[in-house]
Amino acid sequence: MSRRLRRTKIVTTLGPATDRDNNLEKVIAAGANVVRMNFSHGSPEDHKMRADKVREIAAKLGRHVAILGDLQGPKIRVSTFKEGKVFLNIGDKFLLDANLGKRRRR
Repeated sequence: MSRRLRRTKIVTTLGPATDRDNNLEKVIAAGANVVRMNFSHGSPEDHKMRADKVREIAAKLGRHVAILGDLQGPKIRVSTFKEGKVFLNIGDKFLLDANLGKRRRR
């Protein structure tokens, strides 16, 4: 493996397109040094298969390639308020929480 690590990172997201036609190897050969796995999509088996493939290609090409796991965080969606419309003026205090949305989903 090359001992020189670049400070600049070229990040590519793994998915179905990088699974075919030798695309992952092409992307890494072109300079990608970080691969992102979006854990919001795919199965654990898909992610393991892709991580193993990254390690295999990196070793073959003599490259350092980091694997970035993108974990799903909380989603907050605002659509309606309990009392209908909310009007705010400069300096007003307003607390936005997710309680109403949680009650609706249950």
